[in-house]
Formats: sequence, structure tokens, C-alpha cells
Amino acid sequence: MVAQKKHGTGNIPPIQIALDLVDLPRAIQIAQEAVKGILAETGDASKAWIEAGTPLIKSEGMNAIRELRNKFPGQTICADMKTMDAGATEVEIAAKAGANVVFILGCSPDSCISEAVLAAEKYGVKLAADLISVPDPAKRAVELEKMGVDIINIHVGLDQQVIGIQPVELVRQIAKAISGNAMISAAGGLNSETAVQAYEAGADIIILGGVLYKARSPEESVKKIIQSLKSGKPVASGEFIKYDAEHLVEAFMKVSTSNISDAMHRTGELRGLKPVWYGAPGELKFAGPAVTVRTYNGDWSTPVQAIDHAHAGDVIVIDACQGETAVWGELATHSCISKGVVAVIIDGAARDIDDIRKLKFPIFARYFTPTAGEPKGFGEINAPIEISGRKVEPGDWIIGDESGVVVVPRKIALEMANRAIDVQEKENRIREEIQRGSTLGQTAYLEKWDIKK
Repeated sequence: MVAQKKHGTGNIPPIQIALDLVDLPRAIQIAQEAVKGILAETGDASKAWIEAGTPLIKSEGMNAIRELRNKFPGQTICADMKTMDAGATEVEIAAKAGANVVFILGCSPDSCISEAVLAAEKYGVKLAADLISVPDPAKRAVELEKMGVDIINIHVGLDQQVIGIQPVELVRQIAKAISGNAMISAAGGLNSETAVQAYEAGADIIILGGVLYKARSPEESVKKIIQSLKSGKPVASGEFIKYDAEHLVEAFMKVSTSNISDAMHRTGELRGLKPVWYGAPGELKFAGPAVTVRTYNGDWSTPVQAIDHAHAGDVIVIDACQGETAVWGELATHSCISKGVVAVIIDGAARDIDDIRKLKFPIFARYFTPTAGEPKGFGEINAPIEISGRKVEPGDWIIGDESGVVVVPRKIALEMANRAIDVQEKENRIREEIQRGSTLGQTAYLEKWDIKK
């Protein structure tokens, strides 16, 4: 049985600040702000652990550990080495650089683990084993504990978080499986709603990453989390949330098409389309699954019939062969509003532009014209189509705003929604630093990261 965790100021677990950035000055600034928040809430410097994340170590090397030790002489410094080989050597260099805790991978060979344990004992540091991607985490945790590992790290990585995997239940399983000789740390998108759940499930150390290094104020963000740990009750976050498949509309409406394009590695845009109507900022925004239509230049029968196939919240997407004769107009738009359709995308022409603008309904089309075609019915509904050079299948997600329209394949919609939110959250932190007096070039260290020829 997992011991019931006690709440209150005196029972706050160590908070590990995971600095998964690539530029050391930014990492130090964020750590300083977060430590300030931890001290304000607990009054105990030992509660603030500072981790040089793997991206920071790969970017800055052991200098990251040395600088963190220099800037935070009284704190526990962690080195997330993600070691798979040469365990003793990598523990040694991290320890000599100033780390108190060294993280290796739990899926490393037993010989690597054993050598790392011996090196940790030799250099007076704790050894943590990360269970990320281990096939049988509970079984491996028991083995690692028996080999002498000090901390078992339950870690759900970003690439797992975006598809809906969370660490809390895994923490509970590991806490029941091990004897208690090893401590348990938990990482993986924890926020003010889930950190207390991980603590109560059995975590002895709470690792916070994006909720701090993507926050406008890491100090306030960590305060909110500690308040939840004190009270034993989740505190509503509003930020740093991973969405599930039931809340895709909410997730996509939270981000811009630019965020989505970045998340999809600059793909997904339906080029060459323009909005019929521009509203106030944000009014043009829409997101919904596609009802696809294939038709021909000027044949408006099938596009209009598609309205009867659509459900509230859908987006009608029409392949009209880039024709310049209208397949859509005001009356069809009125029908969409009555049905609850949220937008119409036309790789072809629309007309009645002045009337549609009065309706304030999101329509993107390639051409505007006064000329309508004839209803011939030579098309089909909910078949795969191609518009703007991009394939769209029924149920794919269509998102639009003032920047344009993107299509997200339905099979990866959940992942891309959460990745787009991650993009947005990182931009929020950069925006905050710029507003404090920096510039984009300085914040992103562009000169440092320019491609070297």
C-alpha cells in the first residue's frame, strides 16, 4: 500500500525545475524566477532542485552544470544525462561539474546501471533512473531498486503527452511495486491540477518543466502548484493543459493557424484561398471536421446538398476544380447558418459577396464572381478530395483564421492540437522576455544558432 501523503507547508516535496532549453542564460533566468516562487511559498531552499535538462546539456555541455552550481550554490543540482552507455564515466563528469543527482536511462543495460551505481557512490551523488519508454515500467523499477538506484523517475515525455499519456497512474503502479528504498520522482506535463495527483499517487519529487520554462511568470506558476500541494486540492490551471479527443474544438480554437503550421513542420496550409469576410480580431476563427465535396466548375448541386449531410460544428470543404464560375452564394450560406455549419472552404468561386459579408460567416474561396453555374449534380460527398494541392479526407480537421486555413489529418489531430498549444506556450514566454526589454533576435540567440557553413 502507498502511504497517504500529508499536506501542508511542512510536507511539500522537493520541486525539481527541469530546464529543457538550449540557451543557458534563459535557463538561469527562468530558474531564478522559479526558485523565488518556491522560497516564497515554503521558506525552504532545500525544496528547490534545479535540473539541467538534456537539451541544455547537449547544447552547453557540462558548463551548464558548472554555471548552475555557481548561480545556485545552496541548491540540489540535477543532470539529466539520459545515459545509455559508459555509465560510470558520465556520472563522474556530471558529479565533478557540480551535480548532486545524475539521471540515466532505466532501459540501459544492467552493466551500465551497475557501473553508474558504483560511480555515484564513489563521487557522493544520487543516481536516478528514468523509465521513459521502458516496456514494463513496474518490473524494471523493482530491478533498478535492487541494483541500488536512488531515484526511480516516472517520465512521460512530450511526444507521449501530446497523444494523451499522463504519468499519474504509472506513479501509482510503481509506488505499489517497489519496496520503498528508492524515491520516486514524477515528470510529464504536470501542472497545478495534476501535480498534487502525482504526489498523492506516491511521488516523492515533483518535476516541473514546461509549466515553468514556458510560463510568463515561472514564479507565479510554481506558487500555484505549491498551493495545490499544501491544500491537497488541484488548482485550476487554464494553461499547460493536454487536451483529449473529446475537446479538440476547444484545443484548436485556443491556437492560431500559425501555431498549427509550426507544429506540423510548416505544412498543412491551403494556399491561394482568401476570406470573403474579415471581422474583428478573432471573429473569423473556426475549427471543425471536414465534410468533403467534389464538384465541377459551376456545378453547385452537390455543394448545396452537402449542407444536408453536415452536422453542427462541421466545415464544408469543396473541390470545385479551381473553377471561376460560382458554386456557392448567399442562400447556401443562410442554410449553413441554420444547420450550424461553422465554415465553408471552396477551391473555386463564390458569389453574393456583399450579402455574405453582412452574414459574417467564415468562407474562404479562390475566386469571387457574380456569375453562377448550373445545378447538374456531377459530384460526390464525403470522398477524398484534393484542394490547393493538399489531400483532404472526410473528418480531417479544418482550422481557419485571419492568417489562412490549415488542414490537419484526423489521425494525428489530437497530437497536432497539443503540439500547437506547446508552440503557443513557448511563444508566450518569448513574448514576455521581449516585453521586458529584449528582442526576438536576442531571446532566440539567432546569431549563435545560424547554420555554420
